Amino acid sequence: MLESLPFLSATYVGQPIWLWMAFLAFIIFLLWVDLGLVNRKDGVVSAKKSAAMWASFASLAIAFGAYVYFVYEPDPVYYISAENLNQQAVIQYFTGYLLETALAFDNIFVIGMIFTFFAVPREYQHRVLFWGILGAIVFRAIFISLGAAVVNQFTWVLFIFAAFLIFTGWKMIFGSDHEMDLAENKVLKFLKKRIRVTETIENHNFFVKRPDPKGSGRLVLFATPLFLCLIMVEVVDIIFAVDSVPAVFAVTKDPFIVYTSNIFAILGLRSMYFMLAEAVVRFKYLKYGLSLVLVLIGVKIIWNFGLYKAAKDLTGAPLVPYLEPQWSLVATLLLLGGSMLYSWIKTRDH
Repeated sequence: MLESLPFLSATYVGQPIWLWMAFLAFIIFLLWVDLGLVNRKDGVVSAKKSAAMWASFASLAIAFGAYVYFVYEPDPVYYISAENLNQQAVIQYFTGYLLETALAFDNIFVIGMIFTFFAVPREYQHRVLFWGILGAIVFRAIFISLGAAVVNQFTWVLFIFAAFLIFTGWKMIFGSDHEMDLAENKVLKFLKKRIRVTETIENHNFFVKRPDPKGSGRLVLFATPLFLCLIMVEVVDIIFAVDSVPAVFAVTKDPFIVYTSNIFAILGLRSMYFMLAEAVVRFKYLKYGLSLVLVLIGVKIIWNFGLYKAAKDLTGAPLVPYLEPQWSLVATLLLLGGSMLYSWIKTRDH
């Protein structure tokens, strides 16, 4: 097949086109199983079912990590050392997966606010999240492609990422929490001015036909509040991608590892939305652990790409050690796990 379709063997940011297409086909298949089979009928997703869905996606993410370790062929251009490439890749994959999951945790709270604002019945919420994932797959691909082109062409951009991550970590500790005034949102106002929208949600459709309000006697297409809700979920994902994509690029420069860890984290988090939506207040101290992770990654970039390369003795040997990727993974696990455990203990009476 590769001989008959030679373009499949061509490479895109370090990996053959067929591998990218195979991954996307696998993800689309998973989404078809989700909405086409498991959740074909509208209904409230229970916490138990939500946990089972998350466990399934998490298991697949771990299995993909095994693929990265045993089968994947990393492009050495994206790695510091040409030795133990698969070991470096799998550590970076799981670090990116954990980091993206933690960064997107706030997303759950904001999505809950959006559902409340549009009064979306619980039995339709999974449908919105499903189509939101499709948008995330597209937008993350665009952001990561642009990021890969910039980072691998201009390594100094990583220092900007480092400063951004340190600033974001500081802001998470001392700044205000994420708030979104939907009533004054410019995107929402723009849409309401330019498209016809029904007053209420009557079924799971994003569009319905209604009599023309101009009195032509024809049936015309109206968007429903469910469609506006979907657009706002996509807007929120784009906003959060501004934080998450630079953070993962700070962990790995391999675009395939960045993209796959992002998508698996999004799939897992959206699947357990119904389990975490009510428990999100129990993790009030998670942001402190996450902020320390962001600062740590920012400092690691400055250390590895600045001090390690610039600080040399008279023989040309580095004066400071290189911080290996596995230490980032260990630190991420300890900080995120510790902050979640502390949150759970402190809020157990709530």
